[in-house]
Amino acid sequence: MTSLSRAELRRLLGLGDRGESSYIVDAERLEGDLRIRHFRCGEDQIPAVSMAPADSGLNAPALLYCHAHGNAYGIGKSEVLEGRPALQEPPLAQVIARTGWTVFCIDMPGFGARQSQGHESALAKSAHWYGQTLLGQMVNDQLLALEVLVDAVRPSGIATLGISMGGTLAYLVAALCDDIAATAHFCVFADMGPLIKAGAHDLHGPYMTIPGLLKDHDMSSIAALVAPRHQFVATGDADPLTPANAYAPAIKVLENAYRDHPDRLTVVRDMAAGHEETPSMREACLRFLQAQRALAP
Repeated sequence: MTSLSRAELRRLLGLGDRGESSYIVDAERLEGDLRIRHFRCGEDQIPAVSMAPADSGLNAPALLYCHAHGNAYGIGKSEVLEGRPALQEPPLAQVIARTGWTVFCIDMPGFGARQSQGHESALAKSAHWYGQTLLGQMVNDQLLALEVLVDAVRPSGIATLGISMGGTLAYLVAALCDDIAATAHFCVFADMGPLIKAGAHDLHGPYMTIPGLLKDHDMSSIAALVAPRHQFVATGDADPLTPANAYAPAIKVLENAYRDHPDRLTVVRDMAAGHEETPSMREACLRFLQAQRALAP
């Protein structure tokens, strides 16, 4: 398998112009020890939310939090505030914010406040007609969110994080952007080729398509672009999206990408876990993020 370049990844995703990274703050409130701010981002006024310690100022470390799918189109960015069934309680984003991070999350097309744009299937089809991909549109929106986050917070360091669909987006954004110092993803890391051979790929939503990627590459080729920056990978052996036959070749590629810096790759494989965050995954992730805070300028 040949190495994937960023330019090729951008082409395969059909990434286009993101437009201006302007934003407005719609509302701000305190909830106990946390400050919540609601944003509208870019020309399309895409809704987003941030969460940070009430006394946090500029130069705090920042986390671009990518929300999941879960066939729950009404959740979107509210995942950071309210969690979701696949996550432990309390919501992971709240726990991370209370350790000193500013967490920022934007609604993806068709999710949360953007459900009026249409269903995921319709959005994916229309994107293909224009030579684009829905996944590429999601990545573009995450890159817009990253620009807004940088301007609004002026962070000392930036990481990305997500579970399931959010996990894919987290390592995609990190693969495309050197400003990301670290990425953490849960319940998604596997190669698509083996999933397709086993007929398990249809468990993913229509968004999960990169036309032409499998000709010379796979999803592990994308995650490998993050190296040698820090990367956290958490999966369950009983998760139908990360079965052993699709996970094993993917983690082998990733470990090879980190062969000169093995300490920068953190891998958690819970042999009893399904498509869910587990206590051991959360504990390991919080240690990972704590180490990233210590490394920030």
